[in-house]
Parts: sequence; structure tokens; C-alpha cells
Amino acid sequence: MRLENKTALITGAGSGIGRATAVLFAREGAAVVIADTNPEAGKSAAAEIKANGGRALFERADVSSATARKRVVDQTISEFERIDILFNNAGIIRRATVLELSEEEWDRVINGNVKSMYLMCREVIPHMLTVKGGSIINMASGWGLAGGPKAAAYCASKGAVVLMTKALAVDHGRQKVRVNCLCPGDTDTDMLRREARQLGVPESEFLADSGRRPLGRMGTPEDIAKAALYLASEASSFVTGTALVVDGGGLAGSP
Repeated sequence: MRLENKTALITGAGSGIGRATAVLFAREGAAVVIADTNPEAGKSAAAEIKANGGRALFERADVSSATARKRVVDQTISEFERIDILFNNAGIIRRATVLELSEEEWDRVINGNVKSMYLMCREVIPHMLTVKGGSIINMASGWGLAGGPKAAAYCASKGAVVLMTKALAVDHGRQKVRVNCLCPGDTDTDMLRREARQLGVPESEFLADSGRRPLGRMGTPEDIAKAALYLASEASSFVTGTALVVDGGGLAGSP
């Protein structure tokens, strides 16, 4: 029970990595608030946790909306009285070069992947200070550390997340708020399948290519959830400002 008596707020927690993390955090003793734009997925995730004896609350929220963002934080405090862990997991991808991107698409990716995290941190950190600390986990990407093809806006946004994470860690370390980010490689989620459709590549071919890395497979949501648990728990009590790569060796090089 590594998160016993903790409360975790997870954005984009209705499916994929967010859902796997919510289920794992609840299993480790945390009360979990599931924020997602999809009510069916969010309610299903909360129901799964409760069916296994955990504590969960679903809040429909688009974290790019100030009203929705404040509501989900207020509801978390109202229900569980504290926020110890914030996992900024929600995000979007648009596979395109700068010549193919419209200005509106660029803004949507930057706002969805960077501005939303800044605003969530601004909303949550004051509550962490009342309980004398906390752990913030931001979802970055391997493509926040290295460039990738037809992903200009996505790479820019995830690179910004990496350095924003470091800056937040510097600003709030003395207040015992640790801030880290995860840099996954290709992970078996609906988002990965959306990439295949955006690129016009057959899904089977795209997924097979995603598995070509030293460990010989793509990641699972549970792989990333375990890394998030490490960063949320006391096991990482002296870790802040880091970008943790969880990619099966993809950035290390090809087998």
C-alpha cells in the first residue's frame, strides 16, 4: 500500500495509460479522482476501482477549460480533502510537418499538451502546500528528448513539458513538491492507433514497427503506470526535475 492515505488526481484517466495508472494507484491505497472528457470511459474506470474495494470519483473535465479545471479540483478537495499526487496525463497528438499544420492545429496541440499542464499545476500546487508537499507527474514523451518525423507540434509540446517540469521542480522543491515527467516510447493505446490513421498507415504495420526496439515489443499502459507509481511514491523521495524514459530502449538505439 505505497500510496495509503494519499489522494491522486489523474487527467485523461478514462482509458490507456491514465486508466492503468488510476487502477494501480487505487490498488496501492490512494483515493483516485478520474478526470476525463469521455463520461462512459471515466465512469467505467471509477466503477472498476470501486468494484475492487478502492475509492474513486469520476469528474467529466476538459482540462483546457478554466471552469472544468477548477470544478474538478474543488470536487477533489470536497470529496477527499486533499491532493497529494497530480498526474497530468491528458494530451493529444497531430502527426504532420509544419507545412501541413494549420495555425489552429498547432495551437490545439500546444494548448492541450503544455498550457493545460501549467494551468492544472497552478490550480493544484496551493492545495499541496497545505499538506506540506506532493508529487506532480507530467506526461512528456521520448519525442520530448529527440525529434521524430511528421510530429513538429507534438515534439515541440513535449520538449516544453520536459523543461517546464524542471523549472517547476526548481521553484517548488523547498516546499516539498516534487515534479517529474515520464517519457514513454510507443505504447499500446488508442492514441497510438490514431497516429496510424493520421499517417495513413495500416494499423498492423504501424504497430509492428512500434515493436522494433531493443526489448522487442511496444510498451503497455501498465508498464507506464508502474513508472508513474515510482514517481508518486516515497520510493522516489529524492527524485525531482527528472525526465524518466520508459521506452524499451528505443532512445538507446536499435537492436
